[in-house]
Amino acid sequence: MSQEKVFITPAEWEVMRVVWANGSMTSREIQNILEEETGWKTATTKTFIGRLKDKNALSAERKGRQYIYSAAISERESVKEEITSSFDKVCNQKIGVYLNDYIQTTTLSQKDILLLIEALESKLEDAPRQIPCQCHKGQCNCQDCQHE
Repeated sequence: MSQEKVFITPAEWEVMRVVWANGSMTSREIQNILEEETGWKTATTKTFIGRLKDKNALSAERKGRQYIYSAAISERESVKEEITSSFDKVCNQKIGVYLNDYIQTTTLSQKDILLLIEALESKLEDAPRQIPCQCHKGQCNCQDCQHE
């Protein structure tokens, strides 16, 4: 599955999550799940499927009179891109604080916590003492920020 940057709206994420969870599906199958969960009508679901197909996030294969849709982008890579995009909008020096805030407010399994501990420990030895600010003048107030 090749991954290109694809902007997916919150409503389109709902469609993609159904397809990622269920694999190849007809529009009717997608619609049935989303109608029950969101109350969307057939036309709404078909509109989002069409947009996702146009964005190359979904692929379609014709089988008889219907199309079978499947994900053309990876769920993991899409989520990573979404997270990266969010962190690209804040000062590099504040990312650790925001990650900590998220971790503090999120329920994590013991397995997830051990995975995070392992990842952080492996990065600790080579981590710089401070991350340089990448913001433009007037965009942040991070400590020791020197904008000339």
